[in-house]
Amino acid sequence: MKKSEPARPCPAKAGIKARPPMTHEQALAVEALFDVLANDTRLRLLGEIARRDQATTSELAQALDLTPQAVSNQLQRLSDRGIVAGRRDGNSVFYRIVDDCVVILLERGLCLIEEAARAGK
Repeated sequence: MKKSEPARPCPAKAGIKARPPMTHEQALAVEALFDVLANDTRLRLLGEIARRDQATTSELAQALDLTPQAVSNQLQRLSDRGIVAGRRDGNSVFYRIVDDCVVILLERGLCLIEEAARAGK
């Protein structure tokens, strides 16, 4: 089995305070991204891929107790948006997260809910 390509590192960017106000077009693009991510199955799939670095549809289905067809459908949505990419190796397709920024976003989301729970909110 060939090693998958590493995810692109999340490049250093100016913080929100150092940026100009968000444009309408940028807000719509972020909304579209969050719309794709606003699905519990897709978030669980991304979390599992991030934990493993790469995974097949079958591995993900087994790990998350889903049907391979359900996993495939959700991976297709993530692939269409450029969030994951697949690499065929024989009969298997190995999926990986394309950009480390996605992993950072997942980690921040988990941090937010954990801190809210800790604070009793």
